[in-house]
Amino acid sequence: MSQTAIDLTPSAARAPHVIAITSGKGGVGKTNLTANLAVSLASRGLRVCVLDADLGLANLDVVLGLSPARSLRDVMRGEHRLEDVLVDGPGGIRIIPAASGFEELTRLGPEDQLRLLAEVDGLEESIDVLLVDTAAGISANVLYFTAAAADALVVITPEPTALTDAYALVKVLATRYGRREFLVAVNMAAGQADAEAAFRRLARVAERFLRVRLEYQGYVPYDDALPRAVRAQHPVVLAAPGSPASQSLAALAGRLAIRPPGRPTGGVQFFFRRLVGEGRA
Repeated sequence: MSQTAIDLTPSAARAPHVIAITSGKGGVGKTNLTANLAVSLASRGLRVCVLDADLGLANLDVVLGLSPARSLRDVMRGEHRLEDVLVDGPGGIRIIPAASGFEELTRLGPEDQLRLLAEVDGLEESIDVLLVDTAAGISANVLYFTAAAADALVVITPEPTALTDAYALVKVLATRYGRREFLVAVNMAAGQADAEAAFRRLARVAERFLRVRLEYQGYVPYDDALPRAVRAQHPVVLAAPGSPASQSLAALAGRLAIRPPGRPTGGVQFFFRRLVGEGRA
């Protein structure tokens, strides 16, 4: 392991790595990629939790074949403990359903804020990675969740519309929230050359006009195993571990597992403090 790599093992004494996974448009396979990344990271011995922050659609439970009875809203209202809301998913991952609007989170009074942050303290100690599955686009929900995370992974496809919308997302996060670094993964690519060409098109324009840094993390190819796994509501990395898509997802997870967080002082507590605070700014 290189000196710059962070030790993402359950015994490592550090704050969990919070990664927001987002996209400029819908239909790029973001939620499915998030679910499979989570399982791939967990297979490396990491304790992984996923916050379903796609508040409009909340499709993560559908992708994984889960039926959560409670959500983060119940924790915010003091009706349930966070541990009662967590849902066990495949491959040892855990999910926090978040079926409520961001505005409700920013309107919490001081007492409710303290209760939520106290609940988060327990989560901070029990996980290594928190993946935040945001909605697509540039709504307030997407921007706040992404801005609060230590890292932002932008999912694109080689389609021109996906690249245009990803640029718009990066532009808003850079100009309004000051985020200067973005991770990028290319989904539904015909192959490595197709994926790298799509990344270069986005990076060239973003770096020139926005003065930001985009870092290529890898790609996931078209693969017949993916739609079969989606229909069965199983992560493809478990349903077809030897498939090209699963191998690419495992490689992507490996890169994320050794990458230092963009904000070393972050963590789950830091993430939620930014959420409940920045919405008031």
